Amino acid sequence: MNQPAVSATPSKKTAPSILEFLYKHGTLLAILAVIAYFGITQDRFFTYENFSDILRSISIVTLVAIGITFSLIVDGFDLSVGSTVSLATIASAAALVLHRQEIFVTLLVPLLLGVAVGLLNSLLIVKFKLPDLLATLATMYAINGVQLTYTKGFSIYNDMPLPDGGTAPGKFIPSFLFIGQGELFGVPFSVLLMLFVVIAAHLFLTYTKPGRLFYLTGENREAARLSGIPVNRYRTYAYIISGFFAALGGIVLASRIGTGQVSAGASFLMDGVAAAYIGFSVFGAGKPNVIGTLFGSILIGVLLNGLTMANVPYYAQDIIKGAILVGALALSHWQKK
Repeated sequence: MNQPAVSATPSKKTAPSILEFLYKHGTLLAILAVIAYFGITQDRFFTYENFSDILRSISIVTLVAIGITFSLIVDGFDLSVGSTVSLATIASAAALVLHRQEIFVTLLVPLLLGVAVGLLNSLLIVKFKLPDLLATLATMYAINGVQLTYTKGFSIYNDMPLPDGGTAPGKFIPSFLFIGQGELFGVPFSVLLMLFVVIAAHLFLTYTKPGRLFYLTGENREAARLSGIPVNRYRTYAYIISGFFAALGGIVLASRIGTGQVSAGASFLMDGVAAAYIGFSVFGAGKPNVIGTLFGSILIGVLLNGLTMANVPYYAQDIIKGAILVGALALSHWQKK
């Protein structure tokens, strides 16, 4: 009597499966772990005021990081977002305080400047074929120089003294301050703005033809070009979008702090880049995506808030942010292999 064949298929629950699980869900686990740790060690962590501060901070980082995400989607990179944030804070503050403009002009000018920065970046990268890192690095320094030349290194604020001995004629108006400080139904307005942008960008990239063409441009530029996709046009769009969202983040920042500061946006470069790269791994996407970027911003925002409450010096926080970015880059590289 023949014996039935015994299946020899071994179990595949091995180390790579654990690594893949951590890759897909590590960011979410890290967010929960950070919240649990600071919730236990810091008495004021689980308060409405603290969570409101975290969400307001996350909203600015997310807006900047979404712009970076678009540049990453087309296989580019934008180092000028931090200086564009600062430029937008200076432009909006100058429009209000120095030139007594109303809300429409105060919002329009910095947004147009952000678009102009994106056009300059795309001109250098797409038209003149300069490496994206070097081109946007040069733009970053040029923007900083423009701001310092215009402000002579001083911040712009209410009742600031002028060189002629008088005081600035304008002030930060309530309708502008509402963007960064106001609430609707108990939720900070800047958070509602962030959620609207995240949902709109996610739907655009996921469910529209132009959104898919952004990804095809970044995945294989030559193949996309041969298939008839205007790759240079989509790369230009990506840098314009990056500049626009950096300027929008700058507007929210200026309305939150109520001043225009030359270096106010510098820290958002590192935070935005880290959030965008962390987003690669969220849910195993393996590519830049808006939802992942949002989770990356949440992780960074919660971590920095907890470290600040624990009285960790800001320079030590930069070390931790750098380590997070290295880890995100390593995960992204590992997934591609």
